[in-house]
Amino acid sequence: MRSHVIRSGPLYLSLALLLIAPPAAAMDAGALPAATAEAMAQAASPQAIAEYRRRLAEYQEARAAFDEEAGAYWSSISEKRRGRNAKRRDHQPITLDDYVLTQAPLYNGPKRPVDPSPPEPGEKPQRPRKAIPVVADLLKAASDVFQFVPQRPASEIEFKRAYARVASAAGLTREQAVRVYSFETGGTGNYDVQAGIEHGGTRAISTAMGYNQLLTTNSVELVAEQGHEILAALNAKAAQLSGAPRKAMDTKIAVFKRMVAVARSVPDEWGQHEKIGDSPQGWAIHAMVLDIDVGPLLQTHKLLTSVIFARAKGYTRPLSAAELEMMNLTGDGTGLDMVTMPQAMREQVPTANFFQRGGYERNPVAIRHNTVAKLLAITDSRMDGNSNQPGAKELASVF
Repeated sequence: MRSHVIRSGPLYLSLALLLIAPPAAAMDAGALPAATAEAMAQAASPQAIAEYRRRLAEYQEARAAFDEEAGAYWSSISEKRRGRNAKRRDHQPITLDDYVLTQAPLYNGPKRPVDPSPPEPGEKPQRPRKAIPVVADLLKAASDVFQFVPQRPASEIEFKRAYARVASAAGLTREQAVRVYSFETGGTGNYDVQAGIEHGGTRAISTAMGYNQLLTTNSVELVAEQGHEILAALNAKAAQLSGAPRKAMDTKIAVFKRMVAVARSVPDEWGQHEKIGDSPQGWAIHAMVLDIDVGPLLQTHKLLTSVIFARAKGYTRPLSAAELEMMNLTGDGTGLDMVTMPQAMREQVPTANFFQRGGYERNPVAIRHNTVAKLLAITDSRMDGNSNQPGAKELASVF
């Protein structure tokens, strides 16, 4: 999420029919409604074009000044980050001097004006935004690529019980699991909840899915890195079955082995996994988030890898749910940077130190809650409120 904030990748989706009007240049002016024709004539008038050019110059001047200031700031952020990484490699203590302590500049100048001129003849229209796959697309990919349909639970409570069993056995606490779920889904999400399609939303905004909002890239990466452990768990479960259930599990194991081979066919790098995630193979792998046997294992490992990472770096104190969420959201290395920071430093260090420029400027939460202490506090606060929602209470009850 391995960042949820920085990590993202546009994916294809079966497109609905789009009604595209023919270009204005190809239309008979007489066929246009009078109001439309008048608006186009006004838009293309010399006065409108002159006003547009004046406003464009103002925008370009303001933006250039901002970009110069912001460029220097974000260069210093990168330089400080490299310095911290070097000190950690040499086992040297990190101090306030290793962070940028001023807040990131934010652009508040004029917006870029809209060009009133009609498109030039033959000018290519703006490329449509890539659509994002939803559950139906993931399931179709699994069927097409691996000739397999994930085994979905009979009910939401069945999935919650399976997740609670797996998470508890792996060492995650009820508090960690429930509060992270509360933050990621608002405390109401089902096992197949997708970012954007919840709380009345109708359009997916990313491939983030499930209790811990795994992206396609997360699923590919987990299958590549944790695939053998997941296979071991599936094999242990298969050993307790017989008859038709055993046959079905053996089929699932064979398919998952093929998925592991695909995920491990590239170097173990986020960018490489992202390329697979942006393909039918990656969609098919992501569909396993919905499977009653594999899904809880993927959701658990998404959090467990952060716990293991922290321990491996010598951080032995149990992670609070908010600290675990920081690692879940921003990636293990970046999250641990915040987690290991003393409270006095958390009060002073801006959140900008843990983002790339583009990710920060698109993140109103990090901007508004602009120190580590404030970001952790708002995370805790939202967890507190969302933990009282029905889904969170139900998950807590099965731990």
